[in-house]
Amino acid sequence: MPDAPALEVHNVHRRYRLAGHEVHALKGVSLTVGHGERLFLCGASGSGKTTLLYILGGLEKPSEGDVSVGGTSLYKGSTNTRAMVRNKGLGFVFQNYHLLPELTAMENVVLPSLISGTPAESRAKELLSRVGLGERLYHLPTELSGGEQQRVALARALINDPPIILADEPTGNLDAATGKQIMDLLFEVVAESKKTLVVVTHDANLAERGDRKLVLNKGELAA
Repeated sequence: MPDAPALEVHNVHRRYRLAGHEVHALKGVSLTVGHGERLFLCGASGSGKTTLLYILGGLEKPSEGDVSVGGTSLYKGSTNTRAMVRNKGLGFVFQNYHLLPELTAMENVVLPSLISGTPAESRAKELLSRVGLGERLYHLPTELSGGEQQRVALARALINDPPIILADEPTGNLDAATGKQIMDLLFEVVAESKKTLVVVTHDANLAERGDRKLVLNKGELAA
């Protein structure tokens, strides 16, 4: 659907059981994200912001409601459709990098393209060079600093050229200077290819760099 927003969240609820009690993590969240927009989701720990990001990315199913990516439903369609949208339409950058420790930087970046059936080794090399790791293609994650591992994760998020990048506390495990470098790089690559960016952060100063900031409070969007 060419006229559809990049992301639409429709009355999303998320409930789960914890120690015998029901936790209502998200309470009827609805929002729209435009193409090329840089949106920051903020809130205190436990506010539901990471849960919302995972639901946006097809990684966690809502108890009620739906998410559309470019007009395609994530949760009303088949699991195959959701997997396809997740692989082709969305790129993920996590706080803890989520690199496979037995794979080199190059192999970690290539992995999503293998899943999609279109191995892209030359593109992986280009992306690793773009993020400043052209000389470290064959290093394992344990041989890389935290900032370098996050650069690998960013290259991996870009390998299938998804229109949307989702980032969960991408600077959370980095010192201030390295975190700024990572965010500067993330903004650069997003701007170059006009991608949509959604970032979860607890850093109010970082959130000011976006086009829009939304605050979650106890599972609801603050007015």
